Amino acid sequence: MPSANTSLSTSSPPPSSPNRLPSDPSLIRPQKLSPLVAANKSPPITESLTIKVSDSLGGAVPGVLHLPSIKHNGKETSASHRTAAILLSGAGGGLVGPSAMYLGMATKLASLNQGVPVLRLDYRYPARHKYCVADTLAAMKYLETEHNVSRFVLVGWSFGGAPVFTVGGNDERVVGCATVASQTAETDGIRKLAPRPLLLLHGLADRTLDSWCSKKLYQAYGDRFGNKQDREIKLFAGDDHALTKNAAQAEEMLCRFVMKCAGSKQADGEGQWMKETLVDGKERVNLMGRAGDLKGEEHVE
Repeated sequence: MPSANTSLSTSSPPPSSPNRLPSDPSLIRPQKLSPLVAANKSPPITESLTIKVSDSLGGAVPGVLHLPSIKHNGKETSASHRTAAILLSGAGGGLVGPSAMYLGMATKLASLNQGVPVLRLDYRYPARHKYCVADTLAAMKYLETEHNVSRFVLVGWSFGGAPVFTVGGNDERVVGCATVASQTAETDGIRKLAPRPLLLLHGLADRTLDSWCSKKLYQAYGDRFGNKQDREIKLFAGDDHALTKNAAQAEEMLCRFVMKCAGSKQADGEGQWMKETLVDGKERVNLMGRAGDLKGEEHVE
């Protein structure tokens, strides 16, 4: 085990006020929507919301929900809504994820012909594991109750790997888990994830959480299911904690992973749609700062 950090969790008391939704409209939907128009895609329905959490601290967790339009090319797509993706950020909370990938992912996935609802979820009290797990479970309950969702794909960045694997390993409604540069602390749930799919992405030049963390998680997933196991790890040479140098490729990989887990079939031309850039490279880190994704101990240099 290396001497590098393997956890961004904190045991300090929660602050007096929980995180709140930012008012910046550029954090709700990508400003660059011309590729969506060119691809003849219907813009997703986007809603800022807060979800009640029933635990010892109570309150509500903020998020942004992207829902497929009711019709695509005149056809109802409600059957594809059975599975939703929940995207979780790092130790500072936030809404756009590593290199603002979540902003592009949510728009792409919800605008597919067989659209996948996507919830970009903040935390009430970032980096505090048990409260972030409660936030995630509350979000699942909300989607189940309000949108008839019964299956979930969880995606997490950095600290976000902790609630992803804790919930994913212990709740059979979760049909797949993916992380970018996850920590290893509080991730024991990954040992109960197989044979459900797993995707791990990490930069080899990560100075916040060493790529050893993802290698360790890959091993922890286990081999006990033999050929039925479904795990993949991708390590990006020379890249950082937010995969700023390979953000477009990582975003595409995450989108395809969610589609696979959701059983969303790719229509003609949607392969190219997954490759489109909705957030310019120079704007990615700027958006992370504005959305609160860099308020924790994560660094992108």
